[in-house]
Amino acid sequence: MSKQWWKCAGIRAIKTMAQTCIAMIPVAVTISEVDWIKVASTSIVAGVLSLMTSIAGLPEIKESED
Repeated sequence: MSKQWWKCAGIRAIKTMAQTCIAMIPVAVTISEVDWIKVASTSIVAGVLSLMTSIAGLPEIKESED
């Protein structure tokens, strides 16, 4: 996997983690009730799954560059 693949996959994983984090916060009634450890761990798992999904291919990278 090329340096460009890692860059694109990393950006995608970070975006996935941020989206997961943002999606989980409204579940709590107030900010003091947010289980930050659960939010962080779920976001990290989402990032890892994003990297694993990127192995199948990234539309940001042309197939000939892999």
